[in-house]
Amino acid sequence: MSDGHKRDVALVLSGGGANAAVMEVGFLRRLRESELWPRVGWIFGTSAGALTGLMAALDRLDDLERFILALRPEDTFRPHRLWRLPLLGLYDYTLPATIEERLGNLVETAADLRESPIEVVVIATDLGIEAGTGEESYELAYSSRTSPPEEMAQAILASAAVNAFVLPVRVGDRIASDGGWVRNFPLGYAYERPEVELIVSFRLMPRYPAFTTLPLQAMRRRLERLGRVPPVRAFITELKEAEERSGRGEPAHLADMLARLGRIAILRNSMLEERTAREKDESITELDSLRNDIHRLIETAVHDPVERAAAVREVEERFAAARFPFRHDRHVPRIAVLGSLGDDSLEPGLRAQKPWTEEAKRGLIARGYALTDAELRAAGA
Repeated sequence: MSDGHKRDVALVLSGGGANAAVMEVGFLRRLRESELWPRVGWIFGTSAGALTGLMAALDRLDDLERFILALRPEDTFRPHRLWRLPLLGLYDYTLPATIEERLGNLVETAADLRESPIEVVVIATDLGIEAGTGEESYELAYSSRTSPPEEMAQAILASAAVNAFVLPVRVGDRIASDGGWVRNFPLGYAYERPEVELIVSFRLMPRYPAFTTLPLQAMRRRLERLGRVPPVRAFITELKEAEERSGRGEPAHLADMLARLGRIAILRNSMLEERTAREKDESITELDSLRNDIHRLIETAVHDPVERAAAVREVEERFAAARFPFRHDRHVPRIAVLGSLGDDSLEPGLRAQKPWTEEAKRGLIARGYALTDAELRAAGA
């Protein structure tokens, strides 16, 4: 498992659907060319980041890129027939079969991962009715070092199973779904590893398309031919009200409202993750500055060498005994890549999904590469 390299760099990969997966190919490509790559010892990923992290840890970036370039919307989530929606959700989760067909058996791949010098940790959301009420409730973390291959394989699929789109996945004795609901950007896990001396992270800045009422308008026009039938007439009225709500900027219907809430939850927990890390870093820096200021005051105010040494010792003992809600023993630098979308984007759809072109995918890979290159150069890596 060890290859003689000092492993002190952690990668953190966010979720974000197809756009995140494609841009992370470019991110990983650029890192693969850098002097940092042999030092990578951990990859923490959610959703898209779970799958790309798996392939990166096995050094199968060529396979990952071929997989991504061939991927179509229906290879990930295929719309169910309308009559099945109330029971099975919006989509059939086709990604597991696609992975099996094009990348190989996921359980065998997870078994190979146990021999990699890079540990992979993936995050999923616990949907069990007995998930608990503790601080880590509803959040599941699976490590390639400790999770059996069968469980790790299912955890990767669960992490990418977008909740409200598809049914959850059973992982061992847990019922799990998209990790983005609880930890879309698992930065905190990297900070918690005492061996980590540098974090390199990728977080997608998503751009969500607005819901359109065009399908509702088309349905209303078709139904207006039967407008004399009382139930149909009532339904037409409801459709018109939905269109009016959309025109006022309100959710047109329940699916629109759930989508808005989901986006807020995922974006919010990602921003909080970064804010917490930033505040910890600022607190560590300020604490170190405070210690140095006190030492300077002692040097200036206490003239007797013995008393000065005793005062310094007491200050150090007090700082060492202090307990703060952050790791105050070290500062972990981070190279942060924000994956902003340009002209190219693989837009998520509902039932009428636009094709994902190879040109757009290559554009996103190139953008992920370029953004990472800029951050590495700025950091002198």
